[in-house]
Formats: sequence, structure tokens, C-alpha cells
Amino acid sequence: MAKIAPTNKNILIVAGDPSGDLHAANLIKALRAKDPEISITSMGGVRMQEVSTHFIYNLVSVGAVGFSEPFTNFLLWLKLIKLVRRYLEDKRPACVIAVDFYGFNHQVLGLAAHRKIPAFYYISPQVWASRPGRAAKIAKLTKEIFVIFPFEEALYKKVHGNATFVGHPLLDLMPEPAAKEFPPANGEWKIGILPGSRKAEIARHLPLFLKAFYRIKEQHPKAKAYLFAVPEFPDDRIVPELESVEKYWSKDVEIVREKDYKVRSAMDFAFTCSGTATLENALLGVPMAVAYKMPWLTYEVAKRVAKTPYISLANILLKRPAVKELIQEKATVDLLAQEAFSFINNPPRIKAARKELSGLRDMLGANGAAETAAQKILNHLT
Repeated sequence: MAKIAPTNKNILIVAGDPSGDLHAANLIKALRAKDPEISITSMGGVRMQEVSTHFIYNLVSVGAVGFSEPFTNFLLWLKLIKLVRRYLEDKRPACVIAVDFYGFNHQVLGLAAHRKIPAFYYISPQVWASRPGRAAKIAKLTKEIFVIFPFEEALYKKVHGNATFVGHPLLDLMPEPAAKEFPPANGEWKIGILPGSRKAEIARHLPLFLKAFYRIKEQHPKAKAYLFAVPEFPDDRIVPELESVEKYWSKDVEIVREKDYKVRSAMDFAFTCSGTATLENALLGVPMAVAYKMPWLTYEVAKRVAKTPYISLANILLKRPAVKELIQEKATVDLLAQEAFSFINNPPRIKAARKELSGLRDMLGANGAAETAAQKILNHLT
């Protein structure tokens, strides 16, 4: 590890998935804008690496997810924990900021607490969805928790946590829903394909979503698909997955990488893996079918620990099945295509869905989540 100049303004930030990487990067930019003398050391992904003073490891690239898969990365996990421990002991940062990714970050918080280094959580894990007992652990290990859903504040305060609702950081990134005509005058329906951000998710969902798209194309020949990819998967890793369903891969599918969501906002409908993408689509007013397939053991465990009746954030926030969810054996080409046609062949339903979904903006607080959290962290450190 490269030597870091001693400073009482050195902060360690850790994130482990693509959405956490995005929001952590924006928090880093906010911190450095407020205090240019701050030195940021991070573990995360490519977005954090671009804006950090020092970068330790690309944790996002590990891609472990679920209840059983992390064991395959156990030795790497131990190595990274030792790396963090050594860093905390050698550099004594002013504070540690964890961003989502509970499995790794709760260990980081424990290491920081043991060394009496103050810690914060920005975008706390969705403990309310499956394991509410984790809220008390997080509360005990942090000076302040910055939550992004309005109902999370009370959850943490119930277990004596210092929680502050700062609004959802997506509000600062999402453009307003695009003005659109239904059906498209030229018949060119734009179908978004968002199979996930991890290799296993892409392998499970991409063939289903592509085949469902071609069902649409049979009835609407000018339809085009847009495959939204994350930076962690360059074309040379995406294309082999596409080629595994060769007959469904053609000029009708465009791979898209963007930071401003302009292409995504132009979608008429989307096939989406459960995750942050569902809320992104909703804020853009894009109707969707949400699907998720996982290994059998992971699913059996998930069923038993789930505390919410829905998996998509749009439905969780609206407290009703506004978006179709197709899980495990229900995630089929037939049912995905059927849900798409229920919108495409009924333009008034698209308009109603766009209005309802984009209305979620009003439930997610004010803009400026990263700036608010950054200022509060700096206030603690002065």
C-alpha cells in the first residue's frame, strides 16, 4: 500500500456494490468541495477511485452476493479485512464512512469501534426488508446514520440510533420523466433491459429478458432493445453472455453506458432485475416488469427472512403491487412478455403508470442528500 501523509483530515470510505459506489463517489465529491484539504482513502469501485485521494481495493469487482456465494470469496474476504485493520492501525483516520454493503461493512465498523475511530453510515442497509436485528448493531457502532427512506429514521431511533433522513441521493441524478407519445408514431417501441450488476444476475436474467423482447418484436417489428450495463462489466464481458443466446443477439440490441440517465428516461417499458434499477426506472416514469431468479438455497433462506411482501422499491414505497414482480419459477419469458404487452397494447395504462411511478419523487425528501450528509460529518469532526 502506498504511504499516506499523516493527517487528521484523512477519511476512509467503504462501499461494495455499483449503486453504493455511485453514491459514495458523490459523497466524496461533496466532502472535498466543502473542505479541499480532506484526504479520502476508499475501497469501492471505479467511480470512487476516480474521485478519491487514495484507493485501496476494487471491492465492487468481487461481486459476491446472496447467502451462500460469499463463501467462495472467504479467503479474499479475510485478506481485505486484514488490509482494513492494518490501515486503521497505521493511519488512524479521522473517521470511517460505511456505504450500504452490510456483510463487509459491519466488520469494518467493528474494527473502527475497537480502535475508538468514529464511524458513520451513509445509505444504511435495507435491514427493514429482511433482518431488522441488524439495526441495533449498526446503531451501536456509529455516531450517525444517514438514511435515504423516510420510514428508516424511526426504525433506528427505536434502537437508540442517531439517524437522520437526508433524502434519496437519486433525486440529484434523475432527470424529470421525458415527454413521450404513446404509441410511438413510428412504431419504434424502446424496451430497456436491466439484467443486474453482477455476473450471476446477468447470466440468469439476460437470456429471459432478450427472449421476452423478441416476443415484442414479433408484433412490433420496429421495436429496439437497450441493454444498460454497469462500468464493472465492459463489452468483452457482456457480449459473451449475449452470444450464449446467439439467435437473440443482433443489431436490435444496443449496449448503453451512461451517467445522465437520458437514454433510460426515453424507454417505453423495461425488463428489470430487482434492485436500485427499479427505483431509478420509477423516478424516470418508466413502466416495468421486475424479475429475480437466484440459486435454490439462497431463495429458500430469503423467503424465510423477508419482512416485506415486495422486492421492488416502487412497490415497497407505494405499499401496493404497482409493478409486476416475477420471482423464481414465475420469472419466465411468457409472463414477462405478457406483462409488457399489457402496457404496449394499452397506451392509457402506460400513461397512468408513468404518472404514479414518477410521483414517488414526492415521497423521497429533498435534494442534496450527499451535501447534507457531508456537512454533518464535517461538523462531527471539527
